[in-house]
Amino acid sequence: MDILTLLVTIPLLTVVALMFAKDFKQARVVAAIGMGLQFVQSVYLVFAYLGERANGNTATMVFTKSYMWFKALNIHYDVGVDGISVAMILLTGIVTLAGVFISWQVENMSKEFFISLIILAMGVFGFFISLDLFTMFLFYEVAVIPMYLLIGIWGSGPKEYSAMKLTLMLMGGSAFLLVGLLGIYFNSAPDGGALTFNILEIAKHNIPIEAQRFFFPFTFVGFGVLGALFPFHTWSPDGHASAPTAVSMLHAGVLMKLGGYGAFRVAMYLMPEAAAEMSWIFIILTSISVIYGAFGAIAQKDLKYINAYSSVSHCGLVLFAVLMINKTSFNGAILQMLSHGLMTALFFGLIGMLYGRTHTRDVYKMGGLMKVLPFISAVYVIAGLASLGLPGLSGFVAEMTIFVGAFQHDELFYRIATIVSISAIVVTAVYILRVVGLMLMGPLKNEQYKDLPRALWFEKVGAVLLIIPIMGIGMAPLWLSDMINASLIPMMEKFFQ
Repeated sequence: MDILTLLVTIPLLTVVALMFAKDFKQARVVAAIGMGLQFVQSVYLVFAYLGERANGNTATMVFTKSYMWFKALNIHYDVGVDGISVAMILLTGIVTLAGVFISWQVENMSKEFFISLIILAMGVFGFFISLDLFTMFLFYEVAVIPMYLLIGIWGSGPKEYSAMKLTLMLMGGSAFLLVGLLGIYFNSAPDGGALTFNILEIAKHNIPIEAQRFFFPFTFVGFGVLGALFPFHTWSPDGHASAPTAVSMLHAGVLMKLGGYGAFRVAMYLMPEAAAEMSWIFIILTSISVIYGAFGAIAQKDLKYINAYSSVSHCGLVLFAVLMINKTSFNGAILQMLSHGLMTALFFGLIGMLYGRTHTRDVYKMGGLMKVLPFISAVYVIAGLASLGLPGLSGFVAEMTIFVGAFQHDELFYRIATIVSISAIVVTAVYILRVVGLMLMGPLKNEQYKDLPRALWFEKVGAVLLIIPIMGIGMAPLWLSDMINASLIPMMEKFFQ
């Protein structure tokens, strides 16, 4: 079996093994072993990819495999990876394993919980390795559908409303996306020949500009809904607030990245002329996402809503960067997906730990928690500093790369949009420091919190899994940036041929 197919086979075998688990203790051990193997496979893939490049393999995609699936429509199971998808697979492996450890004490229907969680992760892995648009869309749906069950059954608050709202919004985005993908398929062979869903084959031809103008908005908006594009972002705060902790981690940390990755890999890459023509429209929408999300976070007092609106802002930066259409901003968009995925997963994990102890997410009801929960509080400060872009952490590397790239654009409109988006950094600093001050600093506000249990071993494992890459990217980003840059060459050739 090839190295990439293992990435969807390991979760599938884990799901099968979970069906035979007798209680929640066995279920969590099986999930941890399965996702531990998946994490090891993700790390191995990084070294294997770097080895291929070191050996002089200059192919656009490596480890490619192709199997005919449905001959009538020329649908294949096509897989392959470049530096960008390898980085996203590593992110998924880290966040999924951390989510399993953070969910260590889930006892209510734990077997079903872990099965749904791992199916979601399997869909994400499959999406990132797919080179066939139909297969990619299939894995996209596999990743999205379990969210309804995970929120509706194991969530909190108005969970039925949140689960239904999220599902309907994302299914609406899928309908837009399907129109766009079919438009690409039926225009994939403008010079004659067999129609294809293969991304690499489609990229060899130029889709007619009229078709690009019609189908680009469908494709970009279809992916953009999952990337919290304004005004289709409203599912995100409610969905995050009602989801159980590990689901919020995977949802914000990994699932939302399918939106940015898809917009970049499919909409921008396959329809570059329309992307260049229409970028100003979506720049306006993404700039609103960046600013609106930041100000929305300031107005909240619920920790999950604060982080959810923050995710709208940070994911808006990803789409903002890809629309600037230059190599530096593209690189920044990928780094931002990685950085945000790690730090927002860490945020949601910590929020779950705090809620499990204090039984509240209201920042005004907390205070002085640094004294009683030193590990959780210190890690929350690290995550907050990464979010506001402190040098030495991943957020700074990603945001600086985005804004340097965006400001390289010659047109005044794009530079003004960049300046407006940069102002979100100041707003982010305000709400992060406000939460840290209210929740962690000063005297203990509630005496009932003085005997709160400190972080347990599995919580520390989950947190450390996320802290290490946040600090690693911040202090040594060049190897990752170089890996991404090498994979941007075909994209740049497509735009500037």
